[in-house]
Amino acid sequence: MTSFNDSVIEYKKQLGKGNIQIAYRGLMDYMLELRNFFKNKYPEFSVPGTLYQGYMDMTYFALFPDDLKNKKLKIAVVFLHNEIKFDIWLSGINKQIQTKYWNILKSKNLNAYHLPKTLKGADAIIEYCITDNPNFNDLEALSRQIESCTVKFIRDVKELIKDT
Repeated sequence: MTSFNDSVIEYKKQLGKGNIQIAYRGLMDYMLELRNFFKNKYPEFSVPGTLYQGYMDMTYFALFPDDLKNKKLKIAVVFLHNEIKFDIWLSGINKQIQTKYWNILKSKNLNAYHLPKTLKGADAIIEYCITDNPNFNDLEALSRQIESCTVKFIRDVKELIKDT
């Protein structure tokens, strides 16, 4: 196992190349633009002013459609750094809400959506991979793909939990 000191030395070497800073800044700028896009185009969603930047593991922003917000649920548009992919997640505002809806949804047919086997260590009640091969050369097309998947996911989630 690599020591912390050795990891910091490697970190310094990688930062010295300059590509990590360029990529990270570009990703953060894109996520902020995407968040603002949802905020402006979908006023029926509450969109908090924060972008969770993470520890270079994940970056996400939350959407609170009114129907879900009333149930203490949120939608997260997530970029996973290690895998270079975008996901959409249904999450609760706390672990009790997560558990409640995970138990409700585990008996339902979720089609393409993924329910974690356990909530231990999980941040999502259900997950869906929007793209595991994002094309950052065409941000407009990528944004359209994320938007359409997100809107469909929200509609599907509302249907799955409508009687709860």
